[in-house]
Amino acid sequence: MTKILILYSSLGSGHISAAKALEEAFARFPEVTVTSEDALDYASPIYRSAVTQAYKQLSEKAPQLYKAFYEGSDTADLEKSLDNNLAWAKIERLFFRKLGQLVRDLDPDVIVCVQQIPSRFLQLLEQEDKLSKPQYVVITDIIAHSTWINYGVDGYFLPNKLGANLLIQRGVNPDILHVTGIPIKLEIMEPKTKEEVRSRLNLPLDAPVITLFGGGLNSRRVRAMVVDLLATLPSGTLIVGAGRNEDLLEALEEVESSPTVELRKLGLIDSVDDLIVASDVAIAKAGGLISSEILARGTPTVIVDPIPGQEEQNADAIAAAGAGVQLRLLEMVAPAVRYLLEHPERLQEMRKSALEIGQPRAALNIAECILNDWRSRNNE
Repeated sequence: MTKILILYSSLGSGHISAAKALEEAFARFPEVTVTSEDALDYASPIYRSAVTQAYKQLSEKAPQLYKAFYEGSDTADLEKSLDNNLAWAKIERLFFRKLGQLVRDLDPDVIVCVQQIPSRFLQLLEQEDKLSKPQYVVITDIIAHSTWINYGVDGYFLPNKLGANLLIQRGVNPDILHVTGIPIKLEIMEPKTKEEVRSRLNLPLDAPVITLFGGGLNSRRVRAMVVDLLATLPSGTLIVGAGRNEDLLEALEEVESSPTVELRKLGLIDSVDDLIVASDVAIAKAGGLISSEILARGTPTVIVDPIPGQEEQNADAIAAAGAGVQLRLLEMVAPAVRYLLEHPERLQEMRKSALEIGQPRAALNIAECILNDWRSRNNE
């Protein structure tokens, strides 16, 4: 029996979703047991609170400051990156004693990290305990920040060739780089038609459906977009997914359907993939996971308000591939959506481009690669 330990950090929902997708993928293989844990659950309360609040405040309240920190801390020199990350690990070690004990107690055969913090910590654990556990890192950003690079990593899994090429330029061994895409729910591999999904969700078959994924967006800005879309679109259904953003539902409380466009306001839902399939256009930030899910289904995207740094890079990659458009002015969202709906040939081109770069099998491919590597090591 091969024991897999997946470690992530719950800074943003993307790392959680990627870890869940990998857990589901590993579980499909025989003779494999998999455990998935949030590294922050095993950190001291002081550290956990400080890190989560700093991320939330910077990314949501001070995005330009976040961008300056993100870009300023990215180091092109490989040795300097490795040494910087090792230094950070030594500082953080005092706050992660429980995580070290977890790894010792579980005694996994393989460790997979879906965020920088646990990967950084494992460098020290390996040195102290001589664990010699193969460690793999699944990168969920289009361009890997230098904080992803650590000593003792046996393989990196990347979203695309661009990210791999940039790591090679930095001096990372190309033999341990694997371009697989970002791991997303295995459900997305299953064929679904727009007609069957719309029928199941009681959506019109002969009118446009637009879904705005607003969980990670500013509530006031989403409200402004919704009002503009209701006033601009000639017909159809506008769905707003608020996720855990309770402020968004409150901001939309007094906004109602127009005479020609139905407005549906949803909170937490477990049918994100259905909404993506049902939609003619998706409006979203450029988070690595939601973007990967949308691309894998071939749905054209209008990208708004990406977090400066990694999400801006994701947005650039999607726009450059022709799978989406990136808008900085919210006032342009409604006209852009209307333009796309009025030009079905443009939408078809975007669908084709999205499917070309989408990776619905990413989670399974990563799991298969890691297990094959582990088995080859054991047979040596």
